[in-house]
Amino acid sequence: MANFVLIHGAMHGGWCWERVVPLLARHGHHVIAPDLPGTDPAAVTLKTLSRFTIDLLHAQPGKSILVGHSFGGMVISEAAESAPDRIAALVYLTALLPRNGSSAFDLTGREEAPDGKARIELHPSQDGATVTAKPAEARAFLYGETPDEWAERAVSRLVPQPLAPLKTPASLSDANFGRVPRAYVECLRDRILPLSFQRAMHAASPCGAVYEIDTDHSPFYSTPEVLAATLLKIVEGL
Repeated sequence: MANFVLIHGAMHGGWCWERVVPLLARHGHHVIAPDLPGTDPAAVTLKTLSRFTIDLLHAQPGKSILVGHSFGGMVISEAAESAPDRIAALVYLTALLPRNGSSAFDLTGREEAPDGKARIELHPSQDGATVTAKPAEARAFLYGETPDEWAERAVSRLVPQPLAPLKTPASLSDANFGRVPRAYVECLRDRILPLSFQRAMHAASPCGAVYEIDTDHSPFYSTPEVLAATLLKIVEGL
C-alpha cells in the first residue's frame, strides 16, 4: 500500500481530486487530498503551504508519494527541500517544476505562452492580496476537454488565489530536493502550461520518468481513470 498526498493548484481545493481518490483507494492505497491554507490570504506564504504539507507527510506512516498539480508543483518542491526523507517520490502533474531561485511568476510571467497563444488573465482583488479568473476563461483554459457537468461544477468552486506564494522564489538544493525521485505527467492539450513549457521545465530539472495524458490542464476531471492508472504505474516503478 502506498500513501498518496494530492496537492491542488491555484484557485482549487482538495475537492478537485474527487474523481481520482476513490480510484486509488480501490487499489488499497491511502489517499489524502487536503485544502491548502488560504482563509487569511494576506498571511499565506509559500513557506506556509510547504509547512502545512510537511506536517501532513509527518502524519503518514512511512514515506508518501507527493503529487502536485499546476502551482502545487511549487509547494511539493519546497516540501521536499525540508522533508526529503518523508517522500517516496514527487509527481508533477502538468505542474510547475522550479529550479532554485525561481518563483511561479518567474516561470509563467510572460504575456504569451511559448506556443504564441494568450494566457489566462488573472484579476487582482482590490487589496492586492489575491487573484481570480473570470468563469468563462477558467472554463476554456482549465477544463477545455472536461465534460460540461464536471467543468461547471469545478468553476463554481474556484476560490481567490493568495498572491504572495506566486511571487516567492523556491529555495532548493541538490542535497535535499535533488535527491528525491521525481516523475512528470505531461498533459498534451494544456492551455495553462503548454506542452512545450512543460517539457522545457523537466528538461531543465530531469525526472526519472515522464508520462503523457492526452487531455487538458485538469485530468482529475477530464480523464480521471487515465490519471489514476498513471499514478499506479508510478507506484509500480518505485
